Amino acid sequence: MMFIYTYACHEDEANLCQLELQTLFGQKAGGGGGIISSKYELPIDRSPFVKRRISVLLAASSFEELALQLPAIELDRKTFKVLFTPGDENFTYEERRQLERAAGAVIRGKADMRSAERLFGLTKLDGCWYFGPCEENSAVWLKHQSKPQNYSTALPTRAARAIVNAAAGPAPEQLRLIDPCCGMGTVLIEAMSMGIDIEGVDLNPLAVRGARLNLAHFGYADRVRLGDMRLIEGQYDAAIVDMPYNLCSVLPEEEQLVMLSSVRKWAKRAVIVTTVPIDLQLEKASWHIMKSATLSKASFTRYISVVE
Repeated sequence: MMFIYTYACHEDEANLCQLELQTLFGQKAGGGGGIISSKYELPIDRSPFVKRRISVLLAASSFEELALQLPAIELDRKTFKVLFTPGDENFTYEERRQLERAAGAVIRGKADMRSAERLFGLTKLDGCWYFGPCEENSAVWLKHQSKPQNYSTALPTRAARAIVNAAAGPAPEQLRLIDPCCGMGTVLIEAMSMGIDIEGVDLNPLAVRGARLNLAHFGYADRVRLGDMRLIEGQYDAAIVDMPYNLCSVLPEEEQLVMLSSVRKWAKRAVIVTTVPIDLQLEKASWHIMKSATLSKASFTRYISVVE
């Protein structure tokens, strides 16, 4: 089956958006927004950048040909609404509404523009017309912005969600992840909300307490413990290491290397987030940079490296 996704991001997030979507879909995404077709069925709420998903039910070389197929759509007495989804061809606002009305007019059922029970997407991509059930992202991460405890320098929830996806990839079901500098639990909350198995560790007792309060606030289990990332034992499929603010620029290079080398011992893959570039230290710690991105806000830039 084919799925069509639309996505969008702020220009400051364009690098991270490209990195995340390339990891999830295995193909390059454009800049601030666009459309992707894939055989992979990504849960609609997983990426913070994906806005809509159409599960393609019908396809045709022309709208007229597609319209002939629409009366066969089964609604089971439910109301419906057709949403035109911009593809790779420009249509005016009025043209979009006309296409929605034309499609809705031949579907056998009752249209409801305000509270339809079924949504359908209509789009044109690569010269073909596509139609099918449509779902829209509910932006669950927005609720996670209001945490009882927070750091002013914590990752934004959208960025945290995208970074978790960059670490976990398209099939996280059997993976075991860890955040060894978990702070107030921003990354943990995003991962758990996607059903990803993750643990948190932090050297600061106040951070551990705050993370536990935040996890409980959103109804998630306590997966946090007090500890030093350099002493972690066991094996993990991936680690997400958001180095505490300014830690990289304060610590001597030797100590940075010790921390990065320790992650190498117990994680097969990692996403390292820093406030300064550390490509040389990553190389010295035997990490190979697979992908990288930057995330900027005003004069503050985060450097994100996906390493294996």
